[in-house]
Amino acid sequence: MFLSLLPSHHSFTLHPHAHFSPSPLPMSILRRLNLNLRNYHRHRRFATVSAAVRQDTTVWTNAPLSEVEPVAESLFHVTVDLSDAPDLAASHTRAGQYLQLRVPDVPKPSFLAIASPPKLASARGVFEFLVKSVAESTAEALCALKRGDVVELSQVMGNGFDISRIDPPEKFGTVLVFATGSGISPIRSLIESGFGAGKRSDVRLYYGARNLQRMAYQDRFKDWESSGVKIVPVLSQPDDSWTGESGFVQAAFTREKQISNPLSTGAVLCGQKQMTEEVTSILVADGVSAEKILKNF
Repeated sequence: MFLSLLPSHHSFTLHPHAHFSPSPLPMSILRRLNLNLRNYHRHRRFATVSAAVRQDTTVWTNAPLSEVEPVAESLFHVTVDLSDAPDLAASHTRAGQYLQLRVPDVPKPSFLAIASPPKLASARGVFEFLVKSVAESTAEALCALKRGDVVELSQVMGNGFDISRIDPPEKFGTVLVFATGSGISPIRSLIESGFGAGKRSDVRLYYGARNLQRMAYQDRFKDWESSGVKIVPVLSQPDDSWTGESGFVQAAFTREKQISNPLSTGAVLCGQKQMTEEVTSILVADGVSAEKILKNF
């Protein structure tokens, strides 16, 4: 093992039948070896302490579930009662923020975007989530719980969607919103928070799902449209009766596009990584400023 630590200019040639008795290593190499070992152990101790500090910084709050209901195929509406945790409820200040949630007997937490607008937390003392139940995951365990079961919530995290970057509405008349699957969750929070959609000339939501059975919040579409948001559902695997947009969200947008003035256009994206990357590339190529393309992660 020591030979591997020697400088490259040291070499040894042994006769096949020779008996080798290791001679003492030069003091310079021994000092270097001891120094490396001390640095290694110091680094390991620092990493261990740092990991412990990171773990200890998460503050968990116990809160009961007030609702767990299926809203689409593999998607559940989950409401957590924060009436005994007003500080946590008040910490949700911007659409697009998220937190960690733990369920009993499942050590790994799940990261969930808050689907309800901040005003709902202050008015009713609840957080609402749209949760995709994935086999053998924390989310699946959460969706199997019942009203009254207690979960643990971390502090609210993230900066959310910084709408100030596409304000005032009169200057940024076009806002293009893109979501896929459960990525509609923070988009719901944004729409229901109000971002001046009614004061803008062109606000479109391209919302992608496999089919209508997997598309959440269809019961809210009418209200969203009345607030000034045009809904463009996009189905990747529709049935034969579907007459709307099909394929992927980015392809549907490319077919329609219609950006009248890139300099007065903003965008909000949440969903699959491929979708967000491709839509971003399309928008930037068309002259939309990258600073005006908002994401919550």
